[in-house]
Amino acid sequence: MSGLLITGATLSDGTRSDLLIRGGVFVDPSDGSASDRRLDAHGLLALPGFVDPHTHLREPGRTDAETVATGTRAAARGGFTAVHAMANLSPVTDTGAAASDLMAIAQRDSSAEVVVVGALTKALAGEQLSDIDGLHAAGVTMFSDDGRCVMNAQLMREAFEKIKAFDGVLAQHCQDHNLAGAEASCHECAISARLGLPGWPSVAESSIIARDIELAAYTGARYHACHISTAESVEVIRWAKGRGLPVTAEVMPHHLLLTTDLLASLDTTFKVNPPLRTDEHVEAVRAGLADGTIDMVGTDHAPHAASDKAKPFVLAPPGMLALEQALAVVMETMVIPGRLTWEQVADRMSYAPARLTRLARQGRPIAVGEPANVVLVDPDARAAVDREATASKSRNNPYHGRLLPDPVVATVWAGRVTFER
Repeated sequence: MSGLLITGATLSDGTRSDLLIRGGVFVDPSDGSASDRRLDAHGLLALPGFVDPHTHLREPGRTDAETVATGTRAAARGGFTAVHAMANLSPVTDTGAAASDLMAIAQRDSSAEVVVVGALTKALAGEQLSDIDGLHAAGVTMFSDDGRCVMNAQLMREAFEKIKAFDGVLAQHCQDHNLAGAEASCHECAISARLGLPGWPSVAESSIIARDIELAAYTGARYHACHISTAESVEVIRWAKGRGLPVTAEVMPHHLLLTTDLLASLDTTFKVNPPLRTDEHVEAVRAGLADGTIDMVGTDHAPHAASDKAKPFVLAPPGMLALEQALAVVMETMVIPGRLTWEQVADRMSYAPARLTRLARQGRPIAVGEPANVVLVDPDARAAVDREATASKSRNNPYHGRLLPDPVVATVWAGRVTFER
């Protein structure tokens, strides 16, 4: 049986190995033959395929901005072999039937495994729990109203208790809407005051996380804090982990690199929720990712049509593209400065997010008998980011024109090459 032979790859621990893939798994490379397809990986790193815990694919609903096909092609270009698809679609993924429909689209069109995230409340309205049992029966294990925070503490308690029954995880969009309302669009600081933009104070994030952690502790359920962006939030997560609570957290590439001062131009490309923060917060989330307080890197890949981003700043939707430059930013902010090793990159971008939803065929080591999900990385390549050179249907790329690492050479998902440069 023919297969794919990757020659001369360097693994995250520094050892060099040939990798032979047959039937979607790694097999003994001594079984290779001249008929196998070959990828020359000399000088390249081989890492386990990345898993994104937080992706917006827009289909069904806003297929003018993204589809499962285009979004997962962008994922493959970024080295991802699995993405968690958030529920803010049209219709919202708040029933088992809606989850099954999205799974069917992914089965047909995807270039990566699509893990469906179910809505926590009906229509993301924060008033009644979604059909959690029906969603779980369809295969959903993570639930989130991402884009909106569930403010009702009693509803959150009920959700925790329901989800705990099957070891599910509740992922919260951490934003107290009383402190940072719908129009909040800039980190509350001198820049928001100067620009006249509604402020988004850092405490609006950390206070919700603290409340939710107490509810998670009380119910014994698993809790995941989405897109951590502030120093206070890192400290709250660190406190929870010191208590041994089942709490995890993610940070996004843009919160590792970009800062509030970019909003001075009122370019809506840089509008995101939670907003870009100031230098001290950026340093805090970098430190949290380095020491493991923050478990993983997500992307919050949020494509938008150009017409939507062309609206006035306060009215434009928040969000930016992230899948294709995620590793580049992690390298620029964490690997090159020596704050993460390549083995730690594998943990933060593959192993930890796969553990979040107990994925069976993702986040596995590169070893004989394991599923063949791998990304080949050139650690030395750099290039200016071009927003037009993308697999996404959208162009709201905050790194356009910025010189960054250009690391991903090839991605293999379940033995199939999904991207090759």
